[in-house]
This record gives sequence, structure tokens and C-alpha cells, in this order.
Amino acid sequence: MRDIFDDIFTNQPLDPVESARRNARANLRKRFYERATASETPGEGGFAVLLDGKPVRTPARRPLAAPTQALAQAIADEWNAQEDVIDPARMPLTRLANAVIDAVAERPEPVADEIARYLDSDLLFYRADAPEGLIAREAQMWDPVLSWARDELGALFMQVQGVVHATQPREAVAAARAAIPADIWRLGAVSSITTLTGSALLALALAHRAIDAERAWAAAHVDEDWQMAQWGEDTLALERRAYRHAEMQAAATVLALTD
Repeated sequence: MRDIFDDIFTNQPLDPVESARRNARANLRKRFYERATASETPGEGGFAVLLDGKPVRTPARRPLAAPTQALAQAIADEWNAQEDVIDPARMPLTRLANAVIDAVAERPEPVADEIARYLDSDLLFYRADAPEGLIAREAQMWDPVLSWARDELGALFMQVQGVVHATQPREAVAAARAAIPADIWRLGAVSSITTLTGSALLALALAHRAIDAERAWAAAHVDEDWQMAQWGEDTLALERRAYRHAEMQAAATVLALTD
């Protein structure tokens, strides 16, 4: 079993499209179990994912377990959804769980620091100066999140036209940073969403239920969608987005099932 899990999940590429392509070329492991389930782990305060009653291990050989039964069952459901082979590219929740257990739990402070770095150059701060339609769309999708940060977090950020970096007020960054979750599962989810969207504020708004996952995803792609509406769809970009959207949904699931 150790070799199987090492082969399946170790050294998976971070880019989801490259992951899918690599797995398409590889000889994926055949499904070797009948049923995945979630079971409480007495004395450990969690719920383990089991394959035919046997524990699953992360690449670092830790038990694959979640803090709530609902989340553990969601991970188990992902394993049950595998058919003839086990395809890590189609298991974003398991991969996120592995990352939380093996990496975030070990060093949560650097993860929070990386999220905070986005707060000084967040996607939502940098606005188009033309055309009017794009300006209006950015305002429609982004202004409510900035208003939430101001009203609920006490973080007043500046908007900038163009792409020239502007240093944000330290007080605003500090106020928003205080809203970064301490719980390792929610921290890992917020980190994933921040990376996927380019916006720590969208991730924090989602974590605090100020916005739902689909609206956050749409807000992260305002500029890209505008360009495709003007010049036509980019097949590669849409392929990449589909895999990244699955990553986003996995992170949103973690937030929903650990609250």
C-alpha cells in the first residue's frame, strides 16, 4: 500500500493542466478497493478515510483524516468516484487534504505570510482605465468585496488604475491579515483560493461568507472573460480554468465543511 500511495500522489505537478497531461501519459494505478468510507478515530479528534476498512496515508505517511465527518466523507466520495483507475487530477479534495496534513500543519505561519503578501498587491486593487464596459464590470464584481473589507474588517484599501504598483496602507493590510484563519484546514483552503484567484480578499470574503464560491470565481476572471468576449474564446485558457475551477470547488468544500 505504501508504494501505491507514493506513486499516486507524490510529486504531482502543481499546475492542474500539466497534472492532467502527465497523468494521461502515465500508467495510472488501477482501482484496488471496493469502497471508501469515513470513520471516527477515537482519541484523535478526527475522521479517517478508509479503503475497505484500511487507512489511507498521505505522501508523507500521515493518516488521511479530516476534522469533521462531512469533510472526511466528501474525500471518501472522491475515492469512490474513481472508476477503473485512480486519477489524482480528478481528486482535488484529496490533494488539498494531503497538502494541509503534510505541509500546512507543519508550518502554518509561512502559509499565512504568503496570503498576506497578496494583500499589498491584490487583484481587486488594480483597475482598468478603459474601456468603460470593463471598468463598470470590475466595479460591479470587485467593489462589494472592498466595501466588505472596509466595513467588516476595518481595512480601507486604495484602488489604482493601471498596473503600476502602489503600496497599500499598513493598517489596512494588518486589519485584513487578522482575518486569515488560524485553523489549518481553513488556512489551507484560503491559501489555495488566494493562489487560484490572485486575490487574498476574495479568499477571505469566501471564508467569512461574504461571497459565495461561484461569484468569487467569476470575480477572479472579469478581465479574462472580457477579453474572450471581445476576441473569442481561448481553448487552452478554458481547459486550464476547468481544472483550476475544480481546485476552487475543493477549497470551497473545505471551508463549507469545517465552519
